[in-house]
Amino acid sequence: MHVSKMTTVNSMDEMSKIQDKSLVRSQAYIDGNWVDAGSGKTFDVTDPATLHKIGSVADMDASDVQKAVDAASRAFESWKTTTAKQRAALLRKWYDLIIANSKDLGRLMTLESGKPIGEATGEVAYGASFIEWFGEEAKRAYGDVVPSPIGGSRVVVMKQPVGVVGIITPYNFPNAMITRKVGAALAAGCTVVVRPAHETPFSALALCELAERAGIPPGVINIVTCSGENTPAVGKELTTNPTIRKVSFTGSTAVGKLLMGQAAGTMKKVSMELGGNAPFIVFEDADLQRAAEQLIGCKFRNSGQTCVCANRVYVHESVYDEFVKRFTDLIQQKMHVGHGLAEGVNFGPMITERGMHKIEDQLKRAVDSGARIVLGGNRPKGLESIGGHFFEPTVLVDVSDDVPMTCEETFGPLCPIYKFASEEEVVKRANSVDVGLAGYFFSRDIGRVFRVAEVLEVGMVGVNTGAISTEVAPFGGVKESGVGREGSHYGIDEYLNIKYLNISL
Repeated sequence: MHVSKMTTVNSMDEMSKIQDKSLVRSQAYIDGNWVDAGSGKTFDVTDPATLHKIGSVADMDASDVQKAVDAASRAFESWKTTTAKQRAALLRKWYDLIIANSKDLGRLMTLESGKPIGEATGEVAYGASFIEWFGEEAKRAYGDVVPSPIGGSRVVVMKQPVGVVGIITPYNFPNAMITRKVGAALAAGCTVVVRPAHETPFSALALCELAERAGIPPGVINIVTCSGENTPAVGKELTTNPTIRKVSFTGSTAVGKLLMGQAAGTMKKVSMELGGNAPFIVFEDADLQRAAEQLIGCKFRNSGQTCVCANRVYVHESVYDEFVKRFTDLIQQKMHVGHGLAEGVNFGPMITERGMHKIEDQLKRAVDSGARIVLGGNRPKGLESIGGHFFEPTVLVDVSDDVPMTCEETFGPLCPIYKFASEEEVVKRANSVDVGLAGYFFSRDIGRVFRVAEVLEVGMVGVNTGAISTEVAPFGGVKESGVGREGSHYGIDEYLNIKYLNISL
């Protein structure tokens, strides 16, 4: 692997290079107005690659959320009566503005999340695709006319917007996790109150600025930023306020369980996209070079901070040594570590300090239990002067099935590789965890393709590919990876109620 020669970065100078300065917002957005927190407090946002401050934003609390919910409730009364075609037109304008400002949005994302600029601008395009998709789906939220068993009556099924939606998003995809939820909600006729992660609020605020320019009415979208200190109270308000009729959350399983319990008090509809522990299986008949290349992206995209990234790599014993060599050779050739704005960098920092501590703890416990590091395992030399949360892409072998690295989601650049001897064995090991978000396997046996895909206990399967995310497919998991689906034509249904009419003529 290579380390960037860009060893000094002034994060504030890099912020100043954003062309459209009005995209950099420091206030929250409620009822069509940019507002300060009621308390007047703010909190700082830092570049995780340098640990330098890049700006401050309003630190909203539960009372501010109540104002946002009230605004969303008032706006819902008129927004729900707009036609699907009108909503689609507004979402299309928003999509066009996002695409037109993708360079600025990408730079802003890199500076607050550390994501390499190529990945960041790619996420902007990916995020925009949900706005485009759901704008089109707004016109296709069809109901039904069901043949009645009783003469002289008609059975009609219609779909109506749920109402005000509380949305809580994570730091790892600060653009796409918002558009995937908000696009569907608005297309369905709902209004929203969004709490973005405190690590990455600027991307959310920039999206809101563009939504305002697109002509989306006041109160339809509300953004309440808050610090880590205020996050629990803000989250509780979003999950317990009786005016909110649905909560959509992406984050850890532990927090998802807490929020789901809070939402149960008012029987809110919920979507929970939670943690994963994805198996990545390489069978003996796989194209090893393709599998190794796909694993690079599947494991190390966003420095391993994705819920669908490969967490446990199982390789058949007959091709194990060859695969490990191919994979580690590719990492050394292709991975360039450094600040996300440095030329050629495709591997940035961990976003949070707690994330760094977690992977270092998992690594130590695996090694203490007999695992062997074959590549990486340290903070990279040459980036000390930048000072951020950097950790090398790391590959391990001889890892126990009982260590945290195997049993828990890592959410970082650690790649344990395990041997297996049979299809039955590896499927059992792959299904041995409590979560089931994504799974991947590589094989050229068409019978095995269907056999294994059907028995893996996950919501999404990548067969001979490590890339599964697209706006046209349903994203979500089973078991403790959550409930509901995002994206695809299924995604808009999460924001609609079904009403049945029995009409006697």
